[in-house]
Amino acid sequence: MMDRDAYRNCCSLVKIPRPSYEQFWSSHFVDYIDKDLSYSKFFKKYLLPNHPCMFSRRFTEDWKCRKQWVSEEGKPNFQKLLQEFDETPVPVANCNAKEYNANPKQVMPFKEFIHYWKEYIKNGHSSPKGCLYLKDWHMARDYPEHNVYSTPVFFSSDWLNEYWDTLEVDDYRFVYMGPKGSWTPFHADVFRSYSWSANICGRKKWLLYPPGQEEFLRDTHGNLPYDVTSAELRDRTLFPRSEEACQPLEIIQEAGEIIFVPSGWHHQVYNLEDTISINHNWLNGCNVDIMWQFLQSELSSVQKEIDEWRNTMDSWHQHCQVIMKACSGINYAEFASFLKILAEHRMTVLNACSSANSSDYPRHLSETLTTLGPYHAAFDLQRVAHIIECLLCNEDFKRLDHSTLTLQPETMLQQIRDTIQSTRGQHLLYQE
Repeated sequence: MMDRDAYRNCCSLVKIPRPSYEQFWSSHFVDYIDKDLSYSKFFKKYLLPNHPCMFSRRFTEDWKCRKQWVSEEGKPNFQKLLQEFDETPVPVANCNAKEYNANPKQVMPFKEFIHYWKEYIKNGHSSPKGCLYLKDWHMARDYPEHNVYSTPVFFSSDWLNEYWDTLEVDDYRFVYMGPKGSWTPFHADVFRSYSWSANICGRKKWLLYPPGQEEFLRDTHGNLPYDVTSAELRDRTLFPRSEEACQPLEIIQEAGEIIFVPSGWHHQVYNLEDTISINHNWLNGCNVDIMWQFLQSELSSVQKEIDEWRNTMDSWHQHCQVIMKACSGINYAEFASFLKILAEHRMTVLNACSSANSSDYPRHLSETLTTLGPYHAAFDLQRVAHIIECLLCNEDFKRLDHSTLTLQPETMLQQIRDTIQSTRGQHLLYQE
């Protein structure tokens, strides 16, 4: 639960202060958390400043998948996995093929991937099919009754999955299973979200670059590298500023450990052994401003691409939003809808706290938001209000057809202010 001191320290923040990442330019160490840590301390020390850390295996030791999916030797338990998932269709990437700075994917039955994986191991970790990697599998959505792991409280203020769960359309909770040698190319996470990744078995190597360093790694066309370890990065005619970038943080993640990857930290990841991991993308009040900056940058890129039609097309601005949604998965109207749903949940929580009635919202949401407490709900509302104020000042947002929005942002802003004002003091907020 967020405590009063943590709330007081951040409730007046309009702009989240993020100290320089300079300490990571020459370091090869991140904090290792092995003892009990309060949520408020994690919030202040890692979420707000946007700094990475690693949690020890004790934080996953009671997960069912750590026992059921892993053999006594610490390897993937193929027999048990086949019993559970058998014919389930799963997305599989080919690490040996490159397609637009990523690996092309196919969908195959789970048992076919396991058959390939066993053969790959038997052949000394090689195959004529290349190195295949099961990734971005929505296992928790496909098997909601399995409950093979639980999200640690540190990562439970998760607006991204809360929103998609409310719509019952999608989620950003994934399982990865890959043989030794499988890897993920250089990237930053969707919407510049946070991610947490837990190794169920196996080991990973992470190469992490603090935000801003990726600008030095762009080629002469402005594109980021596919493989940040490639020798071609040393070619000044291709990558003129690569020598200005700091060395990446190189982190080895052991079985059972959980890494916290902050917003906008570009990274490249290798499986050093046969590895299974669980990964969530998530964001909240601490980094929603980074998401908003990212969305503005995405729209700007789209506008530059089709600028030549600006004066010949009446609906040019709407077309930019359509293209942005296709490329990024979200546009300004959906971002406003996202903020609306998040705000409504928290207003319900604060009103329920003051009336001692929590029957108005779903049980799973009730548990999470109750655990985080009223201070967190108030902090979240203040962050949503700040972003809505930014939207209302944004020229591109002003040009949208606001009649299509489910609730006018001005109305939502007033409702948030009224809720914070009316519940002030009734649930210990602001009280001594």
